[in-house]
Amino acid sequence: MAAMPSALRQSAAWQALETHAGELREAHLRDLFAADPGRADRFTDEAAGLFLDYSKNRVTDETVRLLVALAEQAGVPERRDAMFAGERINVTEDRSVLHVALRMPRGASLVVDGVDVVAEVYAVLDRMGAFTDAVRSGAWRGFTGKPIRNVVNIGIGG
Repeated sequence: MAAMPSALRQSAAWQALETHAGELREAHLRDLFAADPGRADRFTDEAAGLFLDYSKNRVTDETVRLLVALAEQAGVPERRDAMFAGERINVTEDRSVLHVALRMPRGASLVVDGVDVVAEVYAVLDRMGAFTDAVRSGAWRGFTGKPIRNVVNIGIGG
């Protein structure tokens, strides 16, 4: 079970991270780069068309180690695994958080309460694709019988 925020702030991992942050508070990036020639390569990442460069922050290998220790102490790996397993981790609505199903490839499976939610996601995406193709081609027409030229999308969020 994950620690409560107030308990987390009292934890050894949090305290170690705070001490470490204090030690780095006055560090100059120029000195961090001079002391660590591989810094720019190690503290950058790229995925899904995004480039993340955190080398230009007061962060070291020790910072990363301490952050990982804090995440482990807080139960982040277990919560992540529960999310990917479809467990009911949305406690306010007593339901699964199924964002992961939206990102799984067609043919993958995530069964929640006896239902393969990935198959349901792709069924909806297929229907949406067919509908948008029909609107774009003019086969689906508006109330007046004329092709639809403008679409307003109102999302509900979350």
